[in-house]
Amino acid sequence: MALMRLFAIFFRIGALTFGGGYAMIPVIEKELVDRYKLIDRSGFYDALIICQSLPGVIAINFAVFLGYKIKGAKGALASALGVALPSFMIIILVAVFFFSSIDNPYVERAFRGIRISVVVLIATAGYRVYKQNKEWPKLLIALGTFTMVALLNLSPFVVILLIAFLVETLVEFVFG
Repeated sequence: MALMRLFAIFFRIGALTFGGGYAMIPVIEKELVDRYKLIDRSGFYDALIICQSLPGVIAINFAVFLGYKIKGAKGALASALGVALPSFMIIILVAVFFFSSIDNPYVERAFRGIRISVVVLIATAGYRVYKQNKEWPKLLIALGTFTMVALLNLSPFVVILLIAFLVETLVEFVFG
């Protein structure tokens, strides 16, 4: 696979997926696992788990990791540039045109539709990760986290600290 092809795959993913890295996961899976067969499904989910544990933006982490796995250091660079460049270009365009059309009802409706599609993409990614692992404790932690952040408006930082404390306490209680 040529570097330009790898760049083009990630550029298309970055350009056509709204909602950030977690919304990109099902699209990346479809492209790299199903369509181009560049990585097997097990390797894909292993990479996802590793990239979730790293600091930083998951889309960049994932692109770098998979690009490196497929084509080495040059693949990592091509994938990272491919996934990041569309967002950069879109931000520039939005900055130029957004302020002149902020009150336009069509723009408001478009953003409302984008928000709905982002929720669906993230839910799809969560379901696929659950389906691959089928571990109820992880699903309960994910649902609890969503509830605390989205419905109770708690800070994600506070929620992470709370869950870490609860998990540590539970592990110590169970294993002594």
